[in-house]
Amino acid sequence: MQGRLMLEHLLRRDRLVVAIGTAAVAALAWAYLASGAGMDTEMMADMPDMAPMPWTPLYAALLFVMWWVMMIAMMAPSAAPTVLLYATVKRKQETESRAAIDAWIFLAGYLVAWAGFSLAAVLAQGALERYGLLSMAMASTSAILGGGILVAAGLYQFTPLKHSCLRYCESPLLFLSRHWLPGTLGAFRMGLRHGSYCIGCCWFLMVLLFVGGVMNLTWIIGIALYVAAEKLLPFGRRLSHAAGAILVLSGMIVLARAM
Repeated sequence: MQGRLMLEHLLRRDRLVVAIGTAAVAALAWAYLASGAGMDTEMMADMPDMAPMPWTPLYAALLFVMWWVMMIAMMAPSAAPTVLLYATVKRKQETESRAAIDAWIFLAGYLVAWAGFSLAAVLAQGALERYGLLSMAMASTSAILGGGILVAAGLYQFTPLKHSCLRYCESPLLFLSRHWLPGTLGAFRMGLRHGSYCIGCCWFLMVLLFVGGVMNLTWIIGIALYVAAEKLLPFGRRLSHAAGAILVLSGMIVLARAM
């Protein structure tokens, strides 16, 4: 009985529970990445030009987990404002405990969307490795491929799809007002849809990991900080355009040197 009362007391502090829980999920994901995500990072660093490991079902599953955990680490912090606002709105409609539970379900839907992206990333990585375009460090071995990715990622920053998705990512209130669905299933579907908008906003930025190295923590942290700034700062649109111009210019320099 005492344990049940303690649980109910904690659930009443719904926003605090959701905030701490989201931070804990992101922290665990970053710790997993820092530990190497199940990969032999020392061997990758010592022999970056070696051919990648042969593909097996276990290796593919390990890559999927690596990509998904990486997406959780990079995207969960910037999704926190939307999750917390959702919990606040739900709190006015439901009990406090129900609001906290549905907020977690919303976050689960968001992360499932990124699981779908992670699966696509593993398939893309498999194709690149099959054609010898990735090194042991999971970085592009082709200057033309790397430069092409940089240019394409930069141009994507100016597209209407990017701006449309960024609009919902940077404004939690706009997203919730346009896409509100009642109930527990509605919470999951809303999280899934919000995750889809974030994928539409950021997927090409994640593809940049194939340029710098999928397990390169410097690139991972840099992209994560940029994504958070683009979504949370008031000048996200201008920042997006500036980053796009820099990416296009960098890609053209890489391609010019490869010619």
